[in-house]
Amino acid sequence: MEILQPAGWVRPKGYSNGIAASGRQVFVSGMIGWDAEGRFQTDDFVGQARQALENVVAVLREAGAGPEHIVRMTWYVVDKREYLDAGAAVGAAYRDTIGRHFPAMSAVQVSALMEDRARVEIEVTAVVPDQAG
Repeated sequence: MEILQPAGWVRPKGYSNGIAASGRQVFVSGMIGWDAEGRFQTDDFVGQARQALENVVAVLREAGAGPEHIVRMTWYVVDKREYLDAGAAVGAAYRDTIGRHFPAMSAVQVSALMEDRARVEIEVTAVVPDQAG
């Protein structure tokens, strides 16, 4: 995996401008903040973000991947201000779940998510390096 950081650009905080990788691609659908039984344990933005990230990691595990293989992450939030105001707590939840790995990332405010109680939805693409034979 190669972090793409153009010369002279300011280094981004919490994400990468781009990543080049080769290997097995893993695509994780948008994960929301409900548990394995499809139940929300909280309506709190940070709690839902943490659960969504944990859900992403669980799906990655099914492919033999981990957070370190994520190359692209997109966050869909229903309230930009809620997301920005929770920045420090979201960052802590991210580091607890994903670690200090910062893929290419986008965040988009949307008018609603398909599940009415969902505050955030996170989708990822991961690339697992080919194993040397």
